[in-house]
Amino acid sequence: MESIDADHVVELMGRLEAIPKILEVVAHTTGMGFTAVARVTDHSWTACAVYDRMDFGLKPGDQLDLGTTICNEIREHQRPVVFGRASEHPYFSGHPTPKMYGFESYVSIPIILSDGSFFGTLCAIDPAPAKLDDPTILKTFELFTALIAAQFEAELRRHKAEAALMDAQETAKLREQFVAVLGHDLGNPVQSIIVCAEHLSSTLDSERDQRLTRHILATCRRIGELTHNVLDFARGRLGEGIALEPEVSDELTMTLEHVVAEVRSIYPDRTIELATSLRHPVCCDRQRVAQLLCNLLSNALVHGCADAPVKVTVESDAHAFEVTVENECPPIAPETLGRLFQPFTRGTFAEPRPGLGLGLFISSEIAKAHGGTLTATSDPSVTRFVFRLPHSVFA
Repeated sequence: MESIDADHVVELMGRLEAIPKILEVVAHTTGMGFTAVARVTDHSWTACAVYDRMDFGLKPGDQLDLGTTICNEIREHQRPVVFGRASEHPYFSGHPTPKMYGFESYVSIPIILSDGSFFGTLCAIDPAPAKLDDPTILKTFELFTALIAAQFEAELRRHKAEAALMDAQETAKLREQFVAVLGHDLGNPVQSIIVCAEHLSSTLDSERDQRLTRHILATCRRIGELTHNVLDFARGRLGEGIALEPEVSDELTMTLEHVVAEVRSIYPDRTIELATSLRHPVCCDRQRVAQLLCNLLSNALVHGCADAPVKVTVESDAHAFEVTVENECPPIAPETLGRLFQPFTRGTFAEPRPGLGLGLFISSEIAKAHGGTLTATSDPSVTRFVFRLPHSVFA
């Protein structure tokens, strides 16, 4: 509460429709001419809401010198102060405050918030004496202070929720800008490097130069893959999801073969075995399926045994289209297997592994967008990922 400035507190209190009614009831119950809710800190006294029948002159937002008020003492001991005749009171007859402000009767009850912190006081004053020794008056004030505290905290929570919503909206705008910048300002230069490197590769004779060029191409393609994954992840978080353009294409086999060829160029020392058997037309977004296969292949090559082949099977029959990627590696623990398709999941390995941990998540989202499934199984002999798309989805 100390971090909220006085003007803000006055604004929040002004939104509470019950406060003016409470002050009016207090005034008529006690017969006193001025009632107020005051915010009291260790350095200030601020009127948050007032009901003034005696032209005392204070308005919401006005401040008094804290040292001249009895509320400062109440802030320290957090107990009510009530007297009907200041001039006859054993303590307050000599107190400077009643004389300075010209009041004879006074009631001030501390307002305590739910966390135990002191907010301020509900107070009432009048230049005339008042009969305030009725215990129901003190009880009524205490009930009103509890109501004021509860309503103020509810309004404060609502205000914080509104501020959080505005922050979330601003964050969403920044995310959209991030997606645009990443897609354009990073994707285009990487593609330019790939084009230049491919052209350069056709003009070089030295094996060393050819090897360096292949390394550049492989690195750029890897950057491109990571960029696509981050873009898809960001779009998914923005609620856009994975966009699809499903169609039946005779080029599906060629597209997936091209993916395998590209990945082979990135991992020239590894063996990738491909078997295709499309006996039934497949309706899918072939570029997205290619992205899924690329992610599964990269995952298998990074985490699989280096001396064992990665096996890719692409097939379709009258019931479904399936893409299977298998590799040999130590079996994946069940607890890890259960969260493989969550973002930024990379398992537990003795050696650091490349990547952001988004590839399998994006692949799973591509499968879901198609209405299909992506499953993973692992035993001591093989780890297998299967993308299955029933033909009935796009029938």
